[in-house]
Amino acid sequence: MKRSYRSRLRPLLAVACIACCCPALLIAQNPATNADSNQAVTQQLQKMQEQLDQQQQQIHQLQGQLLDARQELKSVSQPTLVPASYPAASMPGAVAVSSPPQGPPPGPTVIPAIAPLRVLPVDAPKTGGLVGLKVGPVTLRPYGFIKATAVHDTSNPNGDDFPFVGLFLGTTSAISTGATQDSTFFVKARATRFGANFEWPDVSKKLTLTGRIEGDFEGNFNESDNRDVSSIRSNNPNLRLAFVRLDYHASENTDIFFKGGQDWTLFGSSLLPNLLETTFLGAYYGDVYTRSPQMTVGWVQTLSQTRNVKFMPEFGIMMPSSGQIEKLGALGLAGQLGQGEVQGADSGRPEVEGRLVLQFQLDNAKGVAPAQIIVSGFEGRRRYNPVSATSSNYNTPLTAADVAAIQANPLSSSQYGGQVGVQLPTRWATFTASAYRGGDLRFYFGGQVNAFATQICPAGTSTVTLGTADGNPAATGPANVCVSESGAVTTAPERAIRSFGGFANVGFPLSRIFNANPEGHNAGWQLYFTVGKDQVVHRDIINTNQSGQLPLLMGKMASATLYYKVNQWASFGFEQSIYATRLEPGVDYTIAGRASNQWQDHRTEFGPIFSF
Repeated sequence: MKRSYRSRLRPLLAVACIACCCPALLIAQNPATNADSNQAVTQQLQKMQEQLDQQQQQIHQLQGQLLDARQELKSVSQPTLVPASYPAASMPGAVAVSSPPQGPPPGPTVIPAIAPLRVLPVDAPKTGGLVGLKVGPVTLRPYGFIKATAVHDTSNPNGDDFPFVGLFLGTTSAISTGATQDSTFFVKARATRFGANFEWPDVSKKLTLTGRIEGDFEGNFNESDNRDVSSIRSNNPNLRLAFVRLDYHASENTDIFFKGGQDWTLFGSSLLPNLLETTFLGAYYGDVYTRSPQMTVGWVQTLSQTRNVKFMPEFGIMMPSSGQIEKLGALGLAGQLGQGEVQGADSGRPEVEGRLVLQFQLDNAKGVAPAQIIVSGFEGRRRYNPVSATSSNYNTPLTAADVAAIQANPLSSSQYGGQVGVQLPTRWATFTASAYRGGDLRFYFGGQVNAFATQICPAGTSTVTLGTADGNPAATGPANVCVSESGAVTTAPERAIRSFGGFANVGFPLSRIFNANPEGHNAGWQLYFTVGKDQVVHRDIINTNQSGQLPLLMGKMASATLYYKVNQWASFGFEQSIYATRLEPGVDYTIAGRASNQWQDHRTEFGPIFSF
C-alpha cells in the first residue's frame, strides 16, 4: 500500500519542482524589453500557477488518504510475522516479511514433534557447522544439564538410588528382603551431566575434524577422613564420552569417516527409551547399551535429498570385556582388577561390531525428525587365564596338571548378540522399539546379570578348583578342572548363557496434539509410555549339569513419564514405574517374610532439569 502511494506522489513532486524553477529561467532568457513578450510570459506563468495549485491539492488528498491508512493499520491487532519463504496463506492472519523485524527474533511457528533419544548421528558434520566459542583455532561449544530428582521405592533391599535387578547383595540372602520390603527415599543430583563439542580447522574443505568429551557424576562415592559421614553425597566425576572424528566429504552425497575414542557401542546403544531415570536407563529390563573405547570406520551415503534417505554402514573394534564381577567374591577388588576386568583382554583379540542404518523421512510435516531402521551385532570372546593364581590371592599355586589342562583346552566362552530396531517419528507420536538376542550380554546390561556357566565334570571324575589344594572342600571359585581316577586332567567347558528381550517406547507431543501456542508456556507437554523385558533362555538356567548361573529368569518394567517444558532451558519430569524380577520355576523370593516367585518395586521419581 505504501509503495503505490509513493509512486503516485513522485511525478507530482517533480512537476512542482519544475514549476518553481521555470520563472527564473524564462526571465533570464527573455528580458523584459517590450510589452508583448512580458505579457506572454505573464500568461504562461498564470497557467503554470493554476496547474501547480491543482497538483498541490492532489498531494494533500493523497497525504490524507495515506494518514487514514496508517491509522487503520494501527487499529488492527499485531499479525504473526513469518519468514518470506513460508507461504503466508498457510497461517491465518500471517504476513510474510522479506527481512526480520527489529527486536527479539520471532518464536517457533510450530511445536516440534518428539525426537527419539538417539545417540547416532547419520547426518555427517560439515566444516564450520559448529557454532560456539573460539579458543584459538578450535571452536568449542559446551552443553549439559543440571538434574535433581526425588525418588521413592516401595522395595529396595540394595539401597541403590536406581532400579537394580532383583538380586539383593546387601542382605544375608541374595533373594530375601528380610522382615520388610525395604522401602527407600532419595534426593539425588548426581545425574547432572556436562560436556563439550569441538571442531578443528583444516586447509581442505573436504575434511571435517570434530570431537566430543562428556562426563557425569553417576559413579562411586568418595571415602576419606572428611567424608566418612557424608560419602553418600560426595559423588565422583566419571568419563562418559571422549572421541574424535574425521569426515572426508568425497562428494555431495558420500561421506567417509573414522572415529576413535570412547563412544556408544554400535550394538545395542543405537536405540534408547526416553526415561526420567537415567542412572541405569532400563538396564537388565530390556534396554541393552554401553559405552566403550573403540575405533570405527563407516560412510554415509545420501540416496535421496528430497526424502532424506540415507544409508550408513559402520564397522568397529571395541575394547574386549566380559563384565565379570570378581570383587563380590573372596578375592575382593584385587580379583576384580586382576581377573574380572581382564578376561576380555586375555582373549588376545578385539571385540568386533557392526551396524547398518537406513534413514528416511516418514512424515514431511514441520518439526518431525527422520525415521531410522537399525540392525547391529557383535562378536567377542572371554578367556580365563589364572596366571594370577600363583599370587597371594589363592591358597596354593597351580599344579603341573592344571597348567597342562589349560594349555590343552583354554578356559573360555563366546560372546555374541544381534539387535534390530526402529525409530518412527510422526507429527502425532514417536515410536521406538528394540529387540535383541545373544549370549553373555552382561557387559551390555542384558541376560539378568548372567554371563557364562561352567559344565559339571562327567561321572567318574572329581571337580577341582584351580589354584587351590586339590580336593580341598573349602576351595572357592569356579569349578573348572576335572580329574579322572587315572589322574588325567581336563578343563570343564564354559558356555555363554543366552538371553533375549527388548523394549517399546511411545511418546506423544501433547502440546502439539492440542494446538497449544508455540510461543506460550504450554508448548512443552510430552507424555511417554515404556515397556521392557530381559529374559534368560529357560533351559540355560535350569540346566543341572552346569554351575555358575543365577536363578534370575526375567526382568520386566513398565513406566509412564510426563514432561513439562517451561522454556528451552527448564523442564520438570514425573515418572511412575514398576520394576519386577521373576525367578526360575521352583525358586522363590522371601519378601517381607513371605514366599513369592516375583519381586516388585513401585518407583516414583520427580524433579527439574535445567539445560545449558
